[in-house]
Amino acid sequence: MIVLRALGALLSYPREDLRLALPDIAQAIRASPLIAARERDGLMVLINDLASGDLLAAEERYVELFDRGRTTSLNLFEHLHGESRDRGDAMVELKRRYEHAGFELATRELPDHLPVVLEYLSCRDVAEARDVLLDCAHLLKRIGAALIARESSYAAVLQALLVIAGETPVDPAAVPRAVDRDENSDSDWFEQPAFGGEPPAGGTRAGRSPIPRASR
Repeated sequence: MIVLRALGALLSYPREDLRLALPDIAQAIRASPLIAARERDGLMVLINDLASGDLLAAEERYVELFDRGRTTSLNLFEHLHGESRDRGDAMVELKRRYEHAGFELATRELPDHLPVVLEYLSCRDVAEARDVLLDCAHLLKRIGAALIARESSYAAVLQALLVIAGETPVDPAAVPRAVDRDENSDSDWFEQPAFGGEPPAGGTRAGRSPIPRASR
């Protein structure tokens, strides 16, 4: 499922190497039967946004959006557990899942960082990928709605992931827009591969998804 790697790349920090890879990412998205037309159009808007304009400004927008608040954090367990001990336990379980499948983290990002999860799923079978995405669909909806509220083109990635999971994407008309953009603040397609070495060929389904459901 190379399209999951493409979507994960779009959520990574917008360095120059990502910008250079955007044509390949766009091609993978256009070629994927898993991406519906509406979501594909939204992804092309994001790709165009990343391809044009000042790179430094794109980096600043990314940091402001994803690194300075919890509502749009790409660390999934942060939405479930905050800074509690349960988050650490869930992280250990997820890392074990990666290792059981033959993957070793080669990034400073946490195991629950969405681009890392997507890179892992891109090397697994469709059934497992959909199971994991469905299991965390409520989190994808929460992040997607927060991005829509901020009128961010990054929301298209979350919408596409929901469609792949078999879920209904967030209705933009039902999401109130954020009045203050600062409300988000509170007290070779990606910059660096998340896993070292070559991905295992094929791959069988692992056990139950370590991404637990929360009350919806």
